Amino acid sequence: MNPLDPGEFRRQGHMVVDFLAKYYENIEKYPVLSQVEPGYLSKRLPSSAPQDEEPMEAILDDVHQHIFPGLTHWQSPNFFAYYQTNTSTAAILGEMLCAGFNVAGFNWVSSPAATELESLVMDWLGKMLDLPRPFLPFGNGGGVIEGNTSEAIICTLTAARDRVLRKLGHNSIAKLVVYGSDQTNCSFQKAARVVGIDPRNFRALKMTRSTLFGLSPDSLEKAIRLDINAGLIPLYLCATVGTTSCAAVDPLEPLCKVASKFSMWIHVDAAYAGASCICPEYRKFINGVEFADSFSFNAHKWLLTPLDCCCLWVKDPNALVKSLSTDPEYLKNEATESKQVIDYADWQLSLSRRFRALKLWLVLRSHGVQNLRSHIKNHCRLAKLFEELVEEDPQFEVVFPRNFALVCFRIHPSGVAGMLNAQLLHAINASGRVFMSHTTVGGVYVLRFAVGATLVTEKHVIMAWKVVQEHANSLLSMPASEQHSA
Repeated sequence: MNPLDPGEFRRQGHMVVDFLAKYYENIEKYPVLSQVEPGYLSKRLPSSAPQDEEPMEAILDDVHQHIFPGLTHWQSPNFFAYYQTNTSTAAILGEMLCAGFNVAGFNWVSSPAATELESLVMDWLGKMLDLPRPFLPFGNGGGVIEGNTSEAIICTLTAARDRVLRKLGHNSIAKLVVYGSDQTNCSFQKAARVVGIDPRNFRALKMTRSTLFGLSPDSLEKAIRLDINAGLIPLYLCATVGTTSCAAVDPLEPLCKVASKFSMWIHVDAAYAGASCICPEYRKFINGVEFADSFSFNAHKWLLTPLDCCCLWVKDPNALVKSLSTDPEYLKNEATESKQVIDYADWQLSLSRRFRALKLWLVLRSHGVQNLRSHIKNHCRLAKLFEELVEEDPQFEVVFPRNFALVCFRIHPSGVAGMLNAQLLHAINASGRVFMSHTTVGGVYVLRFAVGATLVTEKHVIMAWKVVQEHANSLLSMPASEQHSA
């Protein structure tokens, strides 16, 4: 057995690349949302691993026959649910290089190129976003690629927690309070649990249409003062640019000014919308980031880079290192002791780390800043087209003002059964032609149409709207008494 025979790698590698190329050529033929039932795969595949080797041809055939039916096709141009995790040729090839080299770049000496390329790429991205100088290496800040937003928040929240507990003592942990809105992603709540924040001290401040569902600075300050009067300690604010439900934008500058009065750590989560800020016309949405302590966005959502690639910048990298470094004897080396290098294991939760910077580097070089901007602006243009189609139909309404490439809409509520929009979504997704998701904001159930697939074009948006209209007309033509049971 030779598990890494170069000749076989070349032969089988060509097979897999051809397999994926054909997949993308035919991706529109598959139902976007998987139509299988739970447990389907155990009925199709053996219950034990094979005793002897099997050829790649047979394995790929099983992928096509058995795995494909259980895939929801996130790269389909007819995928409009959640926020996409789009990809590109350059990024896929970057992943291949990453897996091929398979370095575990926990410190500089373990693979200097992995560390230094990550620092370089994060510096490039920071400049593309026009991040303030203190977030960049020449301003004593720095960037790191985490796996996802949850990790970014856990790391920064841990640093914030320890910064306070070093001054006040560990027993004060029960008094620490963290703040966001009821639109902040649920990863924040999970991070707070992991870091040891008392669940009673997690503040998800309720937002309303009057603030376009952005976090109100007045509500924040009121909540903070109430907590201080109760003997609690304000610790951390998570402000969001592009919330998960409706792409709302928290007003960063006034929020940061409130939080700064109380010496809180301020993190800006721009997981979805951050990529758009490489476009000068969208950069305004992160105005005020200069007052924050940390900023993150997911390149794996909108920057043609597949999972996992969350880009995090901090003004004070030492705050992360103080909380996350372990310094075991078996990792000691001259480069680390010299203090002239970065050991990224001290900026994250796990020790080992993938060479994620490779795929991002390939994306930035293969496309260039101008093409990446065009990619994002085209998606926003297509979302605007869908928004206009909704507004032209008196049966529908756009529920919230569109930000970026997300449209929240519903059948107009006048004289309509309350469950009709949920029934509409079910019918759309069951058709297999398109896939959308939903949310409830301010007590209103809406359908979410998020444009973000790499392959999406105007024709896909128009077709999606026709699918919506077809199923809506079918439901609306039923007697009201039958709509609930449709």
